[in-house]
Formats: sequence, structure tokens, C-alpha cells
Amino acid sequence: MVARPPVAVRVEPMTLDDLQAVHAIERASFAVPWPDDAYRNELLTNRLATYVVARAGDEVVGFAGLWVMVDEAHVTTFAVHPRWRRRGVGERLLLALVDLALTRSAREATLEVRLSNMPARRLYEKYGFRPVGIRARYYSDNGEDALIMTTDALASPLMRDRLARLREDLGDRPIDPDDLPSEADAGAYRG
Repeated sequence: MVARPPVAVRVEPMTLDDLQAVHAIERASFAVPWPDDAYRNELLTNRLATYVVARAGDEVVGFAGLWVMVDEAHVTTFAVHPRWRRRGVGERLLLALVDLALTRSAREATLEVRLSNMPARRLYEKYGFRPVGIRARYYSDNGEDALIMTTDALASPLMRDRLARLREDLGDRPIDPDDLPSEADAGAYRG
């Protein structure tokens, strides 16, 4: 077998051409995915929304969405293909969302995450999100509670320093596709 060269991961605006890959990642990641037309409608009609994808080469390996309402940014969705998790893809997506929130003059960012989703919670905490409440029985598939998380002021020196340090730590390191787990090994977790 010939080794494949490492690939750079870049975050770009989501387009209608990305929807098939986004739906595949969504189905691999969530027990109850969004309806098939939801992203199309968001991209075409929701002026509050911005969606991005993470690409490794030409492959969409993750996606995320953000609504900015007045001065609050709300992360609406966030998923990385199971094979590409724990490779910095989620961090790149989260940095992109925070950058978008700052560009659109958001004061803070919020999100909901399953109480049981410890990998996601640790990622969000690393990037300055902290628990502020619970949405009881938020998830329709099993009635699990959602943890509400929010950031401090995005423009504060503390948050800017944190993001600069994390961005520097993350760097532009390419990912070696030969180091990815098999599809079977990667499919063990659904958020």
C-alpha cells in the first residue's frame, strides 16, 4: 500500500454542493439528524445563520453552524465525521465560529450539548464555554437534558488571549490520512 500524503484541513463557507456530505456526517453523528431540507433552507433563507464546513483535501469532514441574534452568537449545530475526530478538526471549526461571531459583533456565544457528550463538553470548555444552565429533556430521541454553555465576553482580553494561544497551539499541522481509524472503529460513538 502506498502512503498518502498528509492533508491540510481548511474551514470554508458551506455551500449547497456540500449538503450530501453534511447529511452523511449528520447521520453518522446524531441519533436524530436534522431534516434533509433544513440546511438548504438555512443557507438560502436565514439571514441570521452562517454555516461552515471543514475540508481535508476535497473531502468534507465536519461542519458547524451559527446564528447571530442581536449581540449573541448561538452555535446551532456542530459535527465531525467519526473517522476525523480527535484530529483538531473540531477545534478549527470552533475557532471559525468564534471568529465569525466576533466579525458580526457578537458579545458572547452560547450552545447546548448533551450532558453525556463529554468529548464535546471538554472541547467547548477548552475554548472558554462554561455551564450556565440545563434544558430539561431537550433531546427528542431519549429525553436527555442539554447543558447550556456560554462564553465570557468574546472581545475581552482574557478571551482573546485564550483564543490566540489555542490558535497558536493548533497551528496548521496537516493530518495523515493513514493514521485515521477504520470506519468500523470510528462508528462506535454517536453524539
